[in-house]
Amino acid sequence: MELVNRALEFETRKKRFPTTSDRIMAAREAKELILSLNEIYKKNKDAKIMDIMKRLTVIKQRIEKRLKGKPLTA
Repeated sequence: MELVNRALEFETRKKRFPTTSDRIMAAREAKELILSLNEIYKKNKDAKIMDIMKRLTVIKQRIEKRLKGKPLTA
């Protein structure tokens, strides 16, 4: 359950990442948490864990979207 607590703490942490390296580290941490929770979910099939994974995935996608930046137009 320590992993679930880490995931919930990551979720409630402020979402402002001023530097690119902060964003990269946050995206990696989110990915690591999601994959670890997935291993637990495979065994338990607990709906709460799936909900946490979904919320973390949304946060991770927002961070990655910000990392990629705006497309340049001609």
